[in-house]
Amino acid sequence: MSPDHAAGYRAGRTLPLRVEIVRQLRRRRTMVIGGVLAAMPLIVLAAFQVAGTPGRADRTTFIELATSSGPNFAATMLFMGTGFMLVIPVALFCGDTVASEASWSSLRYLLAAPVPRARLLARKFAVGLLFSAGAVLLLPLVGLGVGTAAYGWGDLKLPAGASLTAGEALPRLAVAVVFVFLSEIVIAALAFWLSTATDAPLGAVGGAVFASIITGVLDAITALGDMRAWLPAHWQYAWADALQPQLEWGGMVQGVSLSLSYAVVLLALAFRGFARKDVVS
Repeated sequence: MSPDHAAGYRAGRTLPLRVEIVRQLRRRRTMVIGGVLAAMPLIVLAAFQVAGTPGRADRTTFIELATSSGPNFAATMLFMGTGFMLVIPVALFCGDTVASEASWSSLRYLLAAPVPRARLLARKFAVGLLFSAGAVLLLPLVGLGVGTAAYGWGDLKLPAGASLTAGEALPRLAVAVVFVFLSEIVIAALAFWLSTATDAPLGAVGGAVFASIITGVLDAITALGDMRAWLPAHWQYAWADALQPQLEWGGMVQGVSLSLSYAVVLLALAFRGFARKDVVS
């Protein structure tokens, strides 16, 4: 009798989401990443305490305004995390998930349970996204708490010279955090695709981080002109449009649309390739 017709077997009951969440939550790398992200605001705060208030440059940025209030400190942490610091946990949570099972030689046993391949990937990617969202949220959230304790609760001062009241700043910061997460989905999908194609977790994670760095470098080449708009890195700081006196959606909509479009293609490649893959590890 085939597994699909075995008594009591239900494909929809295999690999429960709760089980996968607990498995990933207990992994050491999850705890390390959480600890590092939670510690970063404290490290930045200590640097400000030692070096003093950030000096004013010719062009005011969120870093120069970090010590103005708790919301400003949270915005500063988001600014520091965008582009690299938050790319690493996203790439790790999504790129390590399938490849690590292969490296432990446990992937074939999961499939022999039997867990349908599409369900296995869907569960793995969903949990990877869940932990990635937690990482993106953790940095500014801890920054808000640390900044408020150190500099008080107040208006969010903007680089342009205007300010938002604390009541206005919180939903705007929430919009910015959601945008950062959605813009990172392309990195998550790339890391996940690489994770299905290799048995080396470091290769999948490193490949996604390297691709992020390369797109960032290409975006800095102004000679590329309008072609840069096709690079996900071109829109990564569009969340700053949410922290303007008048909220602007244009850049964020373009950035999210590009990220999700690339992600759909990469996920299709992952599911198609894994469905045909001869899993021996």
